[in-house]
Amino acid sequence: MYNAYLTNTLKFEAEKCTGCGVCVDVCPHGVFAQTGRNVSLANPRACMECGACQVNCAFGAISVESGVGCAGAMIRAALSGKREAVCG
Repeated sequence: MYNAYLTNTLKFEAEKCTGCGVCVDVCPHGVFAQTGRNVSLANPRACMECGACQVNCAFGAISVESGVGCAGAMIRAALSGKREAVCG
């Protein structure tokens, strides 16, 4: 089941973005969108704070506190043997 966050730690600094589109490619939830050479936040509430965008942004345009959101909850659930993660 999909859970959207009302708030999360995702920060996008458009002035640092070069429009390479890597964040669009690596984000598993379609948080980013690319129109021509511009990248924008299309659906920031869908961010599960996995950190893939930040790790792959060579220009420092994205920051997120990975492991505190839904991605962290899924990892903790898997390690503890719980069947479902509580997200959001």
